Amino acid sequence: MAAAAAAMGPARRRRAGRGPEETAAAPDKPPVPCGDPPGGRPPGRARRLLGFEPRELASWGRLVWLLHRPCDPAALGAFRAAFGLLMALDVPQERGLARLDHRYLDGLEVCRFPLLPGLRPLPLDWMYLVYGVMLLGALGIMVGFCYRLSTLAFLGPYWYLLLLDKTTWNNHSYLYGLLAFQLALVGADRYWSIDGLLHPQKRNAHVPLWNYTLLRAQIFIVYFIAGLKKLDADWVGGYSMSSLGRHWLFAPFRLVLSEEMTSLLVVHGGGLALDLSAGFLLFFDATRPLALVFVTYFHCMNSQLFSIGMFSYTMLASSGLFCDASWPRRLCARCPQWLRGGLPSTEPPRCSPDCHYGEGAAGGARGGLRLRQHLAAAFTLLYVAEQLFLPYSHFITQGYNNWTNGLYGYSWDMMVHSRFHQHVKITYRDGLTGEVGYLKPGVFTQSRRWKDHADMLKQYSTCLSAILPRYNISQPQLYFDIWVSINERFQQRLVDPRVDLVRAEWSPWRRTPWLLPLLLELSPWRERLQELESGLDGHTDVVFIADFPGLHLENFVSEDLGNTSLRVLRGEVLVELVEQHRNHSLREGEGLQVPPGEYHKVHTVSPEPSCYMYTYVNTTALALEKNLTRLQELRERVQNGTETEPLPPELRPILGEPLVAGTPTDPVVAAFLRRQRRLEELGRRREASLGQRLHRFLRKKYYLFRRSALMTLISLRNLALGRPPLEQLAQEVAFANWRGEEEEGTRPEGEGQASPEL
Repeated sequence: MAAAAAAMGPARRRRAGRGPEETAAAPDKPPVPCGDPPGGRPPGRARRLLGFEPRELASWGRLVWLLHRPCDPAALGAFRAAFGLLMALDVPQERGLARLDHRYLDGLEVCRFPLLPGLRPLPLDWMYLVYGVMLLGALGIMVGFCYRLSTLAFLGPYWYLLLLDKTTWNNHSYLYGLLAFQLALVGADRYWSIDGLLHPQKRNAHVPLWNYTLLRAQIFIVYFIAGLKKLDADWVGGYSMSSLGRHWLFAPFRLVLSEEMTSLLVVHGGGLALDLSAGFLLFFDATRPLALVFVTYFHCMNSQLFSIGMFSYTMLASSGLFCDASWPRRLCARCPQWLRGGLPSTEPPRCSPDCHYGEGAAGGARGGLRLRQHLAAAFTLLYVAEQLFLPYSHFITQGYNNWTNGLYGYSWDMMVHSRFHQHVKITYRDGLTGEVGYLKPGVFTQSRRWKDHADMLKQYSTCLSAILPRYNISQPQLYFDIWVSINERFQQRLVDPRVDLVRAEWSPWRRTPWLLPLLLELSPWRERLQELESGLDGHTDVVFIADFPGLHLENFVSEDLGNTSLRVLRGEVLVELVEQHRNHSLREGEGLQVPPGEYHKVHTVSPEPSCYMYTYVNTTALALEKNLTRLQELRERVQNGTETEPLPPELRPILGEPLVAGTPTDPVVAAFLRRQRRLEELGRRREASLGQRLHRFLRKKYYLFRRSALMTLISLRNLALGRPPLEQLAQEVAFANWRGEEEEGTRPEGEGQASPEL
C-alpha cells in the first residue's frame, strides 16, 4: 500500500475552502483540488495526511472514482516538456547517435548481444533514420505536437535499440522507456502544448488523478526499491563504493571525518537513507521542501560523480510531479506582465470528459462510471503491482542470475556492486586438429560487459564459433577463464574454465550450471586484506586470489615485475615452476619468490578453497620514475643557474629547445616531455575560469551535436537519392568529423602501472 498511497496525490494540509490548485468544476462553484471530493466537503484528518479517505478504497467503484478525480494538468505538462527536452539531448549522447557509424557500420564483423535472438540491426543509413524518428519523437513530446504520434515515434525506436544491445542496459535507460510509455497514455498535452493551441477541447483541461498516480508510483518505486536493494550487507558495510569518499565533492565532509568514515557514513549511509525516505518525504506537504533540497543536492552530486547522462536531470524534473499540480501555473502568474505572453496559461483549468466530478457537477462525467474509466483504474493498479514484482522476479529468469540476481536494468540495484577484473583468458581448441590457441579478450566486440553475465558469455561464444572458421579454426571449442573481484573481495573465477561454452547449456529459465559460486564465506577477510594492503610501501602492489579445489591458475610474471612473491593465506597449494620442472607445496603462512620471465601454475590441493596473495614491485616503472625525477631536478637547476655543466645534445629538449639534427631521441626524455605536456594541460584546466570551462563544455557539445546532425543528413540523402561516389562520401564524413582546433585531452597520470598478468 505504500506505493499506492504515495502515488494517489500529494498529501495536503490546508484550511477548509481553500483550493491551491486553481481548478473549477463550474464557473459558480469553488475550485475542485486534485484528489479532493466534489461538493466542497471539509477534508478529514486522513485526507489532510494522505490525500484520500480510507473509505474511498473500500470498494472498486469508489477507487475508480478516486482515480478519476479532476487534477490540474500544469505539473504534468511541465514534466512532459522537460522529459522531451532531456530525451532529445540524450539521443546524440548516451543513445549514441554521434557515434552510430562506429557501432553499426555496414559489413562490420562484430558480435552483438540482443535480448531476442532474431533481433538484428538495420543497414547503417536505415539506423540513422531510426534515430532520426526517435529524435523527432522526443522533440514532439517536448512541444506537445501530435502528442500521441510523437510518443509512439519515440517509444518504438527506443525500445528497439534497447533490446538490440544488452551491453548498453542500465537502470536509467530502462526508466526512460517506462516513463515514455506512461506519457503515451496520459493527457500530458493539455497544458503548454501545440496540440492545445490546435485543439481547443484539449487546451487547459483537467486530467484524471490516475495520470499523476502512474508517474508518481514509478518514481516512488525507483527510490524505494533502490533503498531496499542497498540494505545489502556490502552496501551497509561500505564496500560497494569505497573509493568514492576521496572525490573532491566530499571534501567538506572530510574536514570533520576521515576518508573511511566519509565513505561509510556519507556515501553509503546517506545514499541508503535518502533512497529509502525520498519517496515518502516527497509525498507529504510538511516534508516536501526538505525532500526537494536533499534530492536536488543528491542528483546534482550524481551528475558530477558518474557518467549517467540525463538521469539526474530527469529525476530532478520528476520531483515536480509530487508538488501541488498547479505550481507551474502559479509560477507563471508571478512573472512580469510583459513576459506572460510567451508563458503557459495562468487561467484555471476547464472540465474534461475524462474526469469524474460527481452528481450535480456542471461539465465532465457525471453519474455512473464508464468502462473506459474502469479499465484505466485496473491498468494503473496492475502496472504498479508489476513494477513492484519485477525487481524480485529473479526466481523466474534464473538464467540471468550471476553473482547478482536478475537482468541488469530493472532491479534498481544502482551502484550496489562494483567489479574489478584482474584477468580474462579465452582459449580455443580446433575440433579437428586439436590445435590450441588464445584469443584477445573482447575481440569482435564493442563492449566489456559480456565478462560479467552468463547469457552474454553464451552469446559471445556462439558468435565466435561462427566467425573462427573463417580464420581456419574448424569446429572451435571455447574456454573462458575470467577472474573478477566484486566489492573488494578476493579475485576469483566467474565461470568454470573446463567447460566449452560453445556447447554448454544455457536457458533463461534455469540456473546456469557452469557458473562458479561467489565465495561468500570469504567476505569477512576483507578487513584483513585492507590491513595487509595498508602495510605495504608506496612502490609495492598486491593481488589477492581465491581459487576452487581441483583448479589451477596459470600465470606469467613479466620481467618488469621484480621481487614478486606468493604467500598462502588459507588452504594448501602446489606451485609448479614450468620451465624449471620443479614443484613447491605451500601451506597457510608459507610463501616463495616467483621467478620473473617464466610461467608458473598454482594448483589448489586443499579440500576447501585456497587463498593466496601476490606482492610485486614494477621495477621498470620505478626506474622510469626515478629517471624522470632526475630530469625534473636537472631542469630546475639549469633554469635557476645552479647547474654548471653543459647539457648534452640529447637532453636539450627538456629546456624547450629543438633536438639537434642527427641526435637520436632519448626515450626517457621523450617520456619526460609527454608527462610535462600532460601536467601543463591539467594545470591549465584546473586554473581555467568558469567562463573558460563553460566555453570548453559548450564547444565539446556543439561538435557532438554537429556530427550527429550532419551524419543523419548524409544518411537520409543516401536513402532518398542513393549513395554518392566513395570519394565524395569520404569528404562529407571528414567534414562531419571536423572539430576545429580543439585541444587534445589529457590522460591521467599513473597509467603505466602494471599488475601481474594472471
